[in-house]
Amino acid sequence: MSGQSVAPPPPYLVDPTRQFRPKEGCFMAVSSDFTSMMSYVVSLILVLFSCNVIHGVTRHLSQPRVIPEIIVGLIFGNNRFSDSTTAADSAIARTLHAISEVGMVCYMFVLGLEMDPYVLFLPPTREVMVAYTGILSTFIVACIVIPFLTLSKHTNLRYVLILSISLSNTASPLLTRLITELKIGKSDIGRLAVSAGMHSDMISTLLISIGLISIPTREEGVYIGEIVFLTALVFIQVFLMVKGLPSFTNWINDNNPEGKHMNGPHLVLAIGTVVMVCCFAPLAAVSPIMNSFLTGLIIPRGGRLSKMLTNKINYFLSVLFYPIYFCWVGMQADFRQFKTKDWHTWANLLLLFIAATLGKISGTLIAGIMLGFNWPESIALGLLLNIKGHFHIYCAMIALEAGAMNTGSFIDMVIVSILTIVYVPLVVAFIVGRARKRSCLQPMTLQWLDPGSELRMLLCLHGPHNVPTAINIMEITRGGHSGLVVYATDMIELNSRTAATLVQGEDLDAVTVADETIVSMREQISNAIQAYMDASGDGISLHRMLALSTFSNMHQDICNIAQDVSASFIILPFHKSQKVDGRMDEGHANFRNVNRKVLRHAPCSVGILVDRGLGLINKVKSHSYVSLNAAVIFIGGRDDREALAYAGRVSRHPGVTLTVIRFVHDTNADNSSILAGGIHIAGSLKQVEEEMRIDDECFAQFYDMHVAAGKVGYAEKYVANSAETVSSLRGMEGQYALFIVGRGGPGGRANTILTAGMNDWEECPELGPIGDILSSSDFSIMASVLVIQQHILKHDIEGISDEFSVM
Repeated sequence: MSGQSVAPPPPYLVDPTRQFRPKEGCFMAVSSDFTSMMSYVVSLILVLFSCNVIHGVTRHLSQPRVIPEIIVGLIFGNNRFSDSTTAADSAIARTLHAISEVGMVCYMFVLGLEMDPYVLFLPPTREVMVAYTGILSTFIVACIVIPFLTLSKHTNLRYVLILSISLSNTASPLLTRLITELKIGKSDIGRLAVSAGMHSDMISTLLISIGLISIPTREEGVYIGEIVFLTALVFIQVFLMVKGLPSFTNWINDNNPEGKHMNGPHLVLAIGTVVMVCCFAPLAAVSPIMNSFLTGLIIPRGGRLSKMLTNKINYFLSVLFYPIYFCWVGMQADFRQFKTKDWHTWANLLLLFIAATLGKISGTLIAGIMLGFNWPESIALGLLLNIKGHFHIYCAMIALEAGAMNTGSFIDMVIVSILTIVYVPLVVAFIVGRARKRSCLQPMTLQWLDPGSELRMLLCLHGPHNVPTAINIMEITRGGHSGLVVYATDMIELNSRTAATLVQGEDLDAVTVADETIVSMREQISNAIQAYMDASGDGISLHRMLALSTFSNMHQDICNIAQDVSASFIILPFHKSQKVDGRMDEGHANFRNVNRKVLRHAPCSVGILVDRGLGLINKVKSHSYVSLNAAVIFIGGRDDREALAYAGRVSRHPGVTLTVIRFVHDTNADNSSILAGGIHIAGSLKQVEEEMRIDDECFAQFYDMHVAAGKVGYAEKYVANSAETVSSLRGMEGQYALFIVGRGGPGGRANTILTAGMNDWEECPELGPIGDILSSSDFSIMASVLVIQQHILKHDIEGISDEFSVM
């Protein structure tokens, strides 16, 4: 018996006390795991919330979202997630590491999608010269400086070369978004910076990806023979992708045209193919970063599939991945190992920043000398191209994990990346300041524009519902002239979703948004306007523009576009729309604020169009048949003179019957009671007389040119005060489909007796007293109104509070 093994007792014979303890331990273990999981979920929510809060503060300093994400990631990574365990051993560190790896694969894939590799085979342009000189000079400076840094005992030539190329790189997605948000994307230097940044990012990332072939993704090393095998494998894979992926992508695009729902099986097949191709290289021990970048680079940029993938992946990255990624970075950047008292730490930080900055600036200065740039612009361009971002920090992370860089040096790289971002708004402010000093400050008005010369008009749109009205405005503004240039501009709000879909436009000269809803809306607008242009657009030159901005800054985008294209007239849609019963709805308050800010800051004359049926006219006819009765109200002042100048162009259209109605002060009436009530003429008597003299001269010229020639009807209204003015206006109800009036702000109308007191009960001060009356539902439900304000250099406009006028 002693030699036989004794079987353990059945579970039910075990002591109850001992039976209960394992259960209690299991319950406590499950409870502990659940508590730990909930703790990390709460931490993630706090991370996202903190990023939004800090971004709400830093965006007033024009800082991008990546800055608060880095700050929050470093703080939480060093405190909340670390606890008492080391980052390498903790489960959360492994989880964040896996998420970061997958996210960087997606990031590099989209980066490749946004680039066009065929530009490498085209003749070099100035963007290419700026990019290549910047890369080469920075690489040389970095190769000289990095060996003298105390990175790690295990640093070798391979990592020195990779880090040098990394410092030569430009974070083009971040640069593109910053330049777009800071409103210089349509300027020459903005386009040059974006294009050069794309070239620099493409070449540098391609070199880094090739260099990563020699870095093993597993712990054991690789031999030269294996490196040669992996290199050959990659070339074979690239060859097969070049032969197969474009054809496959074009087949998907051809079978899923724009405007229709994506075919489900095709979508699954496309995503599955992309995932399979991206996963091929990691199975062969090749870096997945390189493979995903090459895959995105080979897939054609155009087409629905590329736009959809870019849109969805960018949205995922910006909303969820980047905060998690920087938490992982924060866990690796253990500030307890950052020796602040060691001078080597600060020397490394300073030398890294100087190497990157000095290299880029010297490169752009050399390119500037060859291309004839001014040296301040060359330096500013170098500072813009020096921006570092997510991929640069990831390259430093690779070196840290491989032992080629210590933690202190890794923290230096993170800080250098932050420093290259925070100064960008200051550089942009310097560029804008220099441009404004060189710009001409003469007013852009219709009154002083030769009636026979070309008119450049910025026509803003909220959506497809504005298109019929916009077409009729284009038609009547063309009049009988052949020189109308229209910049049809879509006003799109820039929020977190649309910001995540910003992509490089065609020919590397523009930035656009890839959100499917916005793309579909813009195509619908473009198709409708183009149909009009094809049918009867003779004499009109059409350009499509995009004012992509937050509502608080959209006025800047509109004003910048108007200044860039030298527009003389901006037409904005009224913030209210007409309902089915004919009355106006409550409107969009944000668009109203944009209109009010544009009135204050516009570089040219501005018109606000209240549409109440103008778009219902199919199209104003071009022949002798009259299809639109219009009237221009003239009381006096610069805004009314501007309205008269615009009406002169409209009067030449054969499909428009125009009547000019002049309100004249009836001096025979008894106005003593009005004057006694405190109503008086604004300004000194001499100023009023001078303004009225200019009004008479302007009206006499209009009369001789249009009324006397029989092209325009004429009527006079003698009124003694504002009450009679309102009564006369109401008497015109139902007679005209379009009223053209001046806004008549302070200084915009001298003879204020005819409008005195109207400002006290204005519903929309941005329309002025006359425009507000004509636009009210009590006046008419069928008459559209175009309220015009003449451009002035002194932006002193009544009715626009400081709350709505902050730049």
